[in-house]
Amino acid sequence: MSDYGTLESRVRRKSLLSKVCKAEDCIKYFKNGMNLMWSGFTPAGYPKEVPIALADYVEANNLQGKLRFNLFVGASTGAETEDRWATLDMIDRRWPYQTGKNIAKGINTGRIRMGDKHLGVFAQDAGYGFYTENGRYDIGIVEVSAINEDCGLALTTSCGIVAETLHLCDKIIIEVNTGQPSFEGMHDIHIQQKPPYRQPLLITKANSRIGTPYVPCDPDKIVAIVESKRRDKGRAFSEMDDTSEAIAGHIMEFFQHEIKKGRLPENLLPIQSGVGSIANAVIGGLAKGPFHNLSVYTEVLQDTMLDFFDGGNLLYASSCSLSLSEDPGFPRFFDNWDKYFSKITLRPLSISNNPEPIRRLGCIAMNTPVEFDIYGHANSTLVGGTRMINGLGGSGDFLRNGYLKIMHSPSVRPTKTD
Repeated sequence: MSDYGTLESRVRRKSLLSKVCKAEDCIKYFKNGMNLMWSGFTPAGYPKEVPIALADYVEANNLQGKLRFNLFVGASTGAETEDRWATLDMIDRRWPYQTGKNIAKGINTGRIRMGDKHLGVFAQDAGYGFYTENGRYDIGIVEVSAINEDCGLALTTSCGIVAETLHLCDKIIIEVNTGQPSFEGMHDIHIQQKPPYRQPLLITKANSRIGTPYVPCDPDKIVAIVESKRRDKGRAFSEMDDTSEAIAGHIMEFFQHEIKKGRLPENLLPIQSGVGSIANAVIGGLAKGPFHNLSVYTEVLQDTMLDFFDGGNLLYASSCSLSLSEDPGFPRFFDNWDKYFSKITLRPLSISNNPEPIRRLGCIAMNTPVEFDIYGHANSTLVGGTRMINGLGGSGDFLRNGYLKIMHSPSVRPTKTD
């Protein structure tokens, strides 16, 4: 029994209860060389029980390098899953973004083959079937809050590429997370058709809803349902320092100037902010700033977004993931559930990072690069042109299509070797 309900209460399509099993019972489905898709976007909403059970199996049976997979996820996942897989030599190919010292080391030494791509484009091209020989994938592992009577999946803290996963994978394993409240109702799932049948995305405000709260799933594809009580291990970011506070101050001053010149409305335009300590600090600056009735249209919501809501400056936010820190972010969110839940909409990556709504809404894009050259070109993926850090991520989706594009960074590196 969980504090947040039982597995039986979360799985409302009762015929699926016959497929409930332990994570260890799923190992038989996995073979060397398989193409896998996971839910998740940044360390949010990713599967935990089955990937951890697979890692335990490989480690216990000395199968390092003998059970390797091609891993496709909307963005990064928790270190206890993919970074551990990297230490056990379980990853052959990885698309399109990752976080972790061990997986980065594997990529930079040539042991892991990584495809680096703008996240919004990756989601679309995955749906087109571009990344595997036959356009299909072997197994999808998806974390959900609940399954309704029609086999619609209510996701957890992110949407990522779940819609594509359920359509393209031959087998589906579902982890039902009963270790936290159900996020049912927070998501707006819209599945695009392929050209030439694609329709406009009629998102006219950050809180517009154009879909349903559930991702449809073929019940015949589901081979296993595993209960999970593990929560996301989101990263905590450093507190604002003098440098990040100065950067935030410059941006606030710039916004005030643009309002005076008539190029921005009093409540600005929908804000997009990337991942990292500086981005977190800039949002913290907005939370304390003179602007009100603001909205956010972004791909990641971090801890300072809660400050933004609490200060009364932010009305609502749209994102692909709720990427809060393990502590204090998620405990704070859960303790104030009623305050935050109705103000947040989570969307699939193919929608959150799609150029069409970003341009229509006139998003103000703010992101942190690795470095600039003297001509103003920004590098967001490779140090020195060769050493992979994480990947391009989604910043380019917003920077290429936003109304205003801001890249914020300290003017110099802390040391010559950092």
